[in-house]
Amino acid sequence: MEELVERVDGQDRVLGVVTRRQAVREGWLHRIASTVCRDERGRFLVHRRSEQLARFPGLHEVMVGGAAIVGESYEQAAARELTEELGILGLPRLLFTFVNRSGLSPHWLGVHEAVIPDAVVPDPGEVAWHGWLTESELHAALSEWRFTPDSHEAFSRYRAFRQQCGDDLTGPRHPGPDPV
Repeated sequence: MEELVERVDGQDRVLGVVTRRQAVREGWLHRIASTVCRDERGRFLVHRRSEQLARFPGLHEVMVGGAAIVGESYEQAAARELTEELGILGLPRLLFTFVNRSGLSPHWLGVHEAVIPDAVVPDPGEVAWHGWLTESELHAALSEWRFTPDSHEAFSRYRAFRQQCGDDLTGPRHPGPDPV
């Protein structure tokens, strides 16, 4: 079944409903939600996409995410993607949105942050490998490994946002004994 997304304009206002395939083919703006995942020690979750995926098979990513389906907010889409890809329940914190022109087609990208447990259970259909990297290890990997175009642009903006607002990791956490 084709994924239905909302086609949006340059101000992120809904214009109508289209398939994601059509939005990509026509170069229409639509919404994508992504989450930068960190652990309690501040390390970043990095993963390599499964070779079976249609978009960017085998490339590394700094974020977990996907298209916001019709009626979903950025936060709802980010939470759904965390559950689907990593088996994590929670509501990531939306940090910012921007029009991202890297990748397959232009789209609004909602960049979230979440502090999650070290022990994730990735969906093998989506994630071929995952690991936790310090910020310096991640910087080295971004120049040495093959990453999705979104990873470079979004992580650069994420770092600038964190530097501007401070490195506050007190945002939403995974469910557990402490409240989310």
